[in-house]
Amino acid sequence: MAQGEGLFGIHGAALSLRSQRLNLLASNIANAATPGYRARDIDFDRALAMATEGRSAESAANEAVAYRVPVTPSVDGNTVELSTEQTLFAENAVQYRATLSFLEGRISTIRRALKGE
Repeated sequence: MAQGEGLFGIHGAALSLRSQRLNLLASNIANAATPGYRARDIDFDRALAMATEGRSAESAANEAVAYRVPVTPSVDGNTVELSTEQTLFAENAVQYRATLSFLEGRISTIRRALKGE
């Protein structure tokens, strides 16, 4: 059975991938002033497709990581554009919360069914 076919469907893998992406984007933000640091991001759609084909979310995320190409490169070689990273972090956080809310609803429904409500 592929990971995307479990009790929570694709949402379990999506939650894990969104969490990993939040960590990566936070790392980019934390290293905004580090000379030579290259910003990275996860191609979420690609990683999710790999996860639904049976790969672990962690493995899929690691394979879907790529360096970001900056719009305005820094003189010190740092490719973090703080406004871009902050926007992507906020968007991903909202998507993480939406996925989590869906899963909480699903768990609540299962609990009610088990109690016979």
